[in-house]
Amino acid sequence: MKDHKLTSDGVIVLSTFPDEKSLIDLSKTLVAEKRLCACVNYAKIKSMYMWENELKQENEFLAIFKSTSSLLDDLKIEISNYHPYKIPEIVTLSMTDVSSDYMLWLLNNTRTNTDDT
Repeated sequence: MKDHKLTSDGVIVLSTFPDEKSLIDLSKTLVAEKRLCACVNYAKIKSMYMWENELKQENEFLAIFKSTSSLLDDLKIEISNYHPYKIPEIVTLSMTDVSSDYMLWLLNNTRTNTDDT
């Protein structure tokens, strides 16, 4: 593992997906290939929302992408470009109180801005 200085803040990006396969396919690319996030947690959820003036109730999958602020823009672009929804949910939360050990793990398992993509 590389030793990075703790120069980047952690971020969490939330997004919902219509099915597990599309979430897993994108997550594998983001974690293993592009290294834009260190971890993706996901769970099956029920959602209620308005779409085209109609109330919808759907089963979805909520993805929690864990990354760094320096990779946030690239991560959001990848999610947006490969997401199956016409208007994907992409919500960013800042990690304001993170253990230094966890932050170091997160940094060591994502690429830096100078790494090749």
